[in-house]
Amino acid sequence: MSLLDSLNNDLKTAMKAHDKETLSTVRMLKAAVTNEQIKVGHTLTSDEEISVLSRELKQRKDSVDEFTSAGRTDLVPALEKEIEIVERYLPEQLSEDDVKSIVEETIRQVGATSKADFGKVMGAVMPKLKGQADGKIVNSVVKSLLN
Repeated sequence: MSLLDSLNNDLKTAMKAHDKETLSTVRMLKAAVTNEQIKVGHTLTSDEEISVLSRELKQRKDSVDEFTSAGRTDLVPALEKEIEIVERYLPEQLSEDDVKSIVEETIRQVGATSKADFGKVMGAVMPKLKGQADGKIVNSVVKSLLN
């Protein structure tokens, strides 16, 4: 079942259950996927779908950080619910230990030895972890291992 089919089914379920939060979030995800399809001009591959979902998840996480720092904690619970809904459609997230082992392997493959190789390592490791780990976690692991 494609992501759009899954979103359509969940949209119907949310409508029947009168679940407004899920309904609005699924509609936003469906719109994002549809817009990306129009932009690229073909049906999205699973990697492209994961990219769209990851982008949507990152936007919401960034908004939570911004609202928290601005003192608008009243808006945070709704965004956390949206994050929960978006995460349903993403692959299982790797633990920090799993990320660390993949980064260590990548460092060996690339031959990185110092902080100067940070970009090379990130460029090699992010495609491996696409949709499976938050970029901030990967960034901090790479920095700690290269120091």
